[in-house]
Amino acid sequence: VYLHSGCQIAVSPDTKCFAVDWLGVEVTRATLGIIGMGSIGYKVAQRAKAFNMRILYHNRNQRRKEEEEAVGAHYCGKIEDLLQQSDFVMLVVNLSPETHKLIGRKELGLMKPTATLINISRGAVIDQDALVEALQNKVIRAAALDVTYPEPLPRDHPLLKLNNIIITPHIGTATVQAIRMMAEEAIANILAVLNGQPIPSEVFPK
Repeated sequence: VYLHSGCQIAVSPDTKCFAVDWLGVEVTRATLGIIGMGSIGYKVAQRAKAFNMRILYHNRNQRRKEEEEAVGAHYCGKIEDLLQQSDFVMLVVNLSPETHKLIGRKELGLMKPTATLINISRGAVIDQDALVEALQNKVIRAAALDVTYPEPLPRDHPLLKLNNIIITPHIGTATVQAIRMMAEEAIANILAVLNGQPIPSEVFPK
Protein backbone atom coordinates (compact mmCIF):
# COMPACT_ATOMS: atom_id res chain seq x y z
CA VAL A 1 0.00 0.00 0.00
CA TYR A 2 2.84 2.36 0.94
CA LEU A 3 4.74 1.63 -2.29
CA HIS A 4 1.62 2.01 -4.42
CA SER A 5 0.58 5.35 -2.94
CA GLY A 6 4.20 6.55 -2.99
CA CYS A 7 4.36 5.86 -6.71
CA GLN A 8 1.17 7.86 -7.23
CA ILE A 9 2.67 10.82 -5.34
CA ALA A 10 5.93 10.60 -7.31
CA VAL A 11 4.20 10.68 -10.73
CA SER A 12 1.26 12.98 -9.91
CA PRO A 13 1.19 16.27 -11.91
CA ASP A 14 0.12 18.02 -8.68
CA THR A 15 3.25 17.02 -6.71
CA LYS A 16 5.54 19.94 -5.91
CA CYS A 17 7.51 18.42 -3.01
CA PHE A 18 7.75 15.22 -0.99
CA ALA A 19 6.49 15.31 2.60
CA VAL A 20 9.21 14.45 5.11
CA ASP A 21 6.71 13.02 7.60
CA TRP A 22 5.20 10.50 5.18
CA LEU A 23 6.40 7.31 6.84
CA GLY A 24 5.92 3.61 6.25
CA VAL A 25 6.04 0.56 8.50
CA GLU A 26 9.18 -1.54 9.05
CA VAL A 27 9.04 -5.27 8.36
CA THR A 28 12.38 -5.81 10.11
CA ARG A 29 11.73 -7.25 13.58
CA ALA A 30 7.96 -7.10 12.98
CA THR A 31 5.84 -10.19 13.65
CA LEU A 32 4.66 -12.14 10.61
CA GLY A 33 1.83 -14.62 11.10
CA ILE A 34 1.63 -17.26 8.37
CA ILE A 35 -1.64 -19.17 8.12
CA GLY A 36 -0.87 -22.31 6.16
CA MET A 37 2.70 -23.57 6.50
CA GLY A 38 2.87 -25.87 3.49
CA SER A 39 5.68 -25.68 0.94
CA ILE A 40 4.80 -22.11 -0.12
CA GLY A 41 4.23 -20.90 3.43
CA TYR A 42 7.59 -22.32 4.44
CA LYS A 43 9.34 -20.53 1.57
CA VAL A 44 7.71 -17.29 2.76
CA ALA A 45 9.13 -17.98 6.22
CA GLN A 46 12.61 -18.53 4.77
CA ARG A 47 12.46 -15.13 3.09
CA ALA A 48 11.00 -13.40 6.15
CA LYS A 49 13.88 -14.75 8.25
CA ALA A 50 16.25 -12.63 6.13
CA PHE A 51 14.38 -9.53 7.41
CA ASN A 52 14.80 -10.67 11.03
CA MET A 53 11.05 -11.03 11.36
CA ARG A 54 9.47 -12.87 14.27
CA ILE A 55 7.56 -15.69 12.58
CA LEU A 56 4.41 -17.30 13.93
CA TYR A 57 2.45 -19.92 12.02
CA HIS A 58 -0.82 -21.80 12.21
CA ASN A 59 -1.24 -25.06 10.33
CA ARG A 60 -3.23 -28.26 10.49
CA ASN A 61 -0.05 -30.03 11.56
CA GLN A 62 2.95 -28.68 13.40
CA ARG A 63 6.21 -28.71 11.44
CA ARG A 64 9.18 -30.76 12.62
CA LYS A 65 11.31 -29.07 15.27
CA GLU A 66 14.32 -28.79 12.96
CA GLU A 67 12.19 -27.14 10.26
CA GLU A 68 10.85 -24.61 12.79
CA GLU A 69 14.32 -23.86 14.08
CA ALA A 70 15.73 -23.39 10.56
CA VAL A 71 13.48 -20.35 10.02
CA GLY A 72 12.85 -19.38 13.65
CA ALA A 73 9.12 -20.11 13.40
CA HIS A 74 6.84 -20.61 16.40
CA TYR A 75 3.69 -22.74 16.17
CA CYS A 76 0.31 -21.31 17.21
CA GLY A 77 -2.19 -24.08 17.84
CA LYS A 78 -4.98 -21.49 17.91
CA ILE A 79 -5.42 -19.11 14.98
CA GLU A 80 -6.68 -16.49 17.45
CA ASP A 81 -3.26 -16.29 19.12
CA LEU A 82 -1.56 -15.67 15.78
CA LEU A 83 -4.05 -12.97 14.77
CA GLN A 84 -3.70 -11.07 18.05
CA GLN A 85 0.12 -10.98 17.94
CA SER A 86 0.93 -10.42 14.26
CA ASP A 87 1.83 -7.16 12.53
CA PHE A 88 1.40 -8.86 9.15
CA VAL A 89 -0.96 -11.82 8.60
CA MET A 90 -0.39 -13.81 5.42
CA LEU A 91 -2.87 -16.38 4.10
CA VAL A 92 -1.22 -19.30 2.29
CA VAL A 93 -3.92 -22.01 2.52
CA ASN A 94 -5.74 -24.12 -0.04
CA LEU A 95 -9.40 -23.25 -0.61
CA SER A 96 -11.61 -25.92 0.95
CA PRO A 97 -14.88 -26.02 2.89
CA GLU A 98 -12.79 -25.55 6.06
CA THR A 99 -10.97 -22.46 4.78
CA HIS A 100 -13.90 -20.79 2.97
CA LYS A 101 -14.28 -17.36 4.63
CA LEU A 102 -11.66 -18.40 7.17
CA ILE A 103 -11.07 -14.71 7.85
CA GLY A 104 -14.29 -12.92 8.71
CA ARG A 105 -15.51 -10.13 10.96
CA LYS A 106 -14.51 -11.94 14.17
CA GLU A 107 -10.99 -12.74 12.95
CA LEU A 108 -10.40 -9.22 11.61
CA GLY A 109 -11.52 -7.84 14.96
CA LEU A 110 -8.84 -9.89 16.72
CA MET A 111 -6.07 -8.36 14.62
CA LYS A 112 -4.05 -5.32 15.69
CA PRO A 113 -5.39 -1.98 14.37
CA THR A 114 -1.88 -1.49 12.95
CA ALA A 115 -1.84 -4.87 11.17
CA THR A 116 -1.83 -5.64 7.46
CA LEU A 117 -3.67 -8.65 5.97
CA ILE A 118 -2.02 -10.30 2.96
CA ASN A 119 -3.76 -12.92 0.82
CA ILE A 120 -1.83 -14.97 -1.74
CA SER A 121 -4.06 -18.05 -1.54
CA ARG A 122 -7.62 -17.76 -2.91
CA GLY A 123 -10.07 -14.88 -2.70
CA ALA A 124 -12.85 -16.83 -1.00
CA VAL A 125 -10.64 -17.49 2.03
CA ILE A 126 -11.61 -13.96 3.14
CA ASP A 127 -15.13 -12.68 3.76
CA GLN A 128 -14.74 -9.68 1.45
CA ASP A 129 -17.73 -7.81 2.86
CA ALA A 130 -16.18 -8.06 6.33
CA LEU A 131 -12.84 -6.90 4.92
CA VAL A 132 -14.42 -3.82 3.33
CA GLU A 133 -16.00 -2.94 6.66
CA ALA A 134 -12.73 -3.52 8.56
CA LEU A 135 -10.72 -1.32 6.18
CA GLN A 136 -13.33 1.44 6.13
CA ASN A 137 -13.51 1.53 9.94
CA LYS A 138 -9.73 1.15 10.43
CA VAL A 139 -10.20 -2.13 12.31
CA ILE A 140 -6.94 -3.07 10.56
CA ARG A 141 -4.45 -0.74 8.90
CA ALA A 142 -4.32 -2.19 5.40
CA ALA A 143 -4.68 -5.20 3.12
CA ALA A 144 -2.74 -6.53 0.15
CA LEU A 145 -4.52 -9.03 -2.09
CA ASP A 146 -3.15 -10.97 -5.05
CA VAL A 147 -6.44 -12.87 -5.20
CA THR A 148 -10.10 -11.86 -4.97
CA TYR A 149 -13.52 -13.41 -5.47
CA PRO A 150 -14.42 -13.16 -8.29
CA GLU A 151 -11.40 -12.30 -10.43
CA PRO A 152 -11.46 -9.59 -11.55
CA LEU A 153 -13.77 -7.84 -9.10
CA PRO A 154 -16.79 -5.99 -10.54
CA ARG A 155 -15.68 -2.45 -11.38
CA ASP A 156 -18.05 -0.99 -8.80
CA HIS A 157 -16.84 -3.21 -5.94
CA PRO A 158 -16.20 -1.21 -2.73
CA LEU A 159 -12.73 -2.76 -2.29
CA LEU A 160 -11.64 -0.86 -5.41
CA LYS A 161 -12.58 2.47 -3.82
CA LEU A 162 -10.42 2.18 -0.69
CA ASN A 163 -7.03 3.85 -0.29
CA ASN A 164 -5.66 1.39 2.29
CA ILE A 165 -5.58 -1.66 0.03
CA ILE A 166 -3.47 -2.83 -2.87
CA ILE A 167 -4.82 -5.44 -5.29
CA THR A 168 -2.79 -7.27 -7.93
CA PRO A 169 -4.27 -9.52 -10.67
CA HIS A 170 -3.25 -12.97 -9.33
CA ILE A 171 0.35 -12.61 -10.47
CA GLY A 172 2.11 -14.56 -7.72
CA THR A 173 3.59 -16.98 -10.28
CA ALA A 174 3.55 -14.62 -13.25
CA THR A 175 7.21 -14.66 -14.25
CA VAL A 176 8.73 -16.08 -17.42
CA GLN A 177 10.80 -18.54 -15.38
CA ALA A 178 7.94 -19.76 -13.18
CA ILE A 179 5.55 -20.32 -16.09
CA ARG A 180 8.28 -22.20 -17.99
CA MET A 181 8.95 -24.43 -14.96
CA MET A 182 5.22 -25.14 -14.60
CA ALA A 183 4.96 -26.08 -18.28
CA GLU A 184 8.03 -28.33 -18.04
CA GLU A 185 6.60 -30.05 -14.97
CA ALA A 186 3.29 -30.68 -16.78
CA ILE A 187 5.14 -32.12 -19.78
CA ALA A 188 7.24 -34.39 -17.52
CA ASN A 189 4.03 -35.73 -15.92
CA ILE A 190 2.38 -36.35 -19.32
CA LEU A 191 5.43 -38.21 -20.63
CA ALA A 192 5.59 -40.32 -17.47
CA VAL A 193 1.95 -41.40 -17.89
CA LEU A 194 2.44 -42.20 -21.60
CA ASN A 195 5.54 -44.28 -20.81
CA GLY A 196 3.96 -46.12 -17.88
CA GLN A 197 6.39 -44.57 -15.39
CA PRO A 198 5.73 -43.16 -11.90
CA ILE A 199 4.14 -39.69 -12.07
CA PRO A 200 6.55 -37.08 -10.62
CA SER A 201 3.83 -34.73 -9.32
CA GLU A 202 0.96 -37.10 -8.76
CA VAL A 203 -2.01 -35.66 -6.89
CA PHE A 204 -3.56 -38.18 -4.52
CA PRO A 205 -7.29 -37.86 -3.77
CA LYS A 206 -8.10 -37.17 -0.12
